[in-house]
Amino acid sequence: MVPRRMLNVSVIVPAYNEEASILEVLEAVERQQTAECRYEVIVVDDGSKDRTVDLVRSRPDLHTHLVVQPENRGKGAAVKAGLAKATGEYVLIQDADLEYDPADYAKLIGPLDRGQADMVMGSRLVAPAMTRVSYFWHKVGNRLITLLFNITYNTTFTDIYCGYLLYRRTLLDPAELRTEGWQQHAEMLARLVKRATHVYEVPVSYFGRTYAEGKKIRAVHVLPVLFEIVWRRFNR
Repeated sequence: MVPRRMLNVSVIVPAYNEEASILEVLEAVERQQTAECRYEVIVVDDGSKDRTVDLVRSRPDLHTHLVVQPENRGKGAAVKAGLAKATGEYVLIQDADLEYDPADYAKLIGPLDRGQADMVMGSRLVAPAMTRVSYFWHKVGNRLITLLFNITYNTTFTDIYCGYLLYRRTLLDPAELRTEGWQQHAEMLARLVKRATHVYEVPVSYFGRTYAEGKKIRAVHVLPVLFEIVWRRFNR
């Protein structure tokens, strides 16, 4: 058997007031390190007011870079700051709130071996091992957003707003990203599907938080996402 080539993946971890979970997430990422796949971990603190930064600094063994934003500018801005530091062949976005489990990295990496994937999306809707029961209207909204994206870009995704997105780093220059809000994820996908040749989707588990537990997305975030999907189809 021919040994698998070494993979280097940059994991971007945007965080805002995540003192309750940040070290647990980073420890979970560290457990995924193998001889065949190494993870460059880039934590971006987005102006946290709690002990997130102090906790990350207390464990330098769990991250490669720590970027501290002077003020809260939103997840999109944090992702851009992390992408600017990334050097891996592939990039993976990892939320800091434990809604997504790094134990699923093996599933995301799988298509890189089997199909020379340029991009791999996670899906909470394709036979995941487990999914926490959550808000009905979130699921309805996600299905509508996914349907619009599939119609607009002629794709067959089942869950475009899954938090797990893995892609070949050379496909996207962070300097070209124009959005910094929740719609940035749609912008990234729109740009990537135009450039990627081999795109895959794999099931991942989901442990969604309630609003009381710190969930941040709201219905008001949907309209900018819808606009970005359509607008980006006809613009660079």
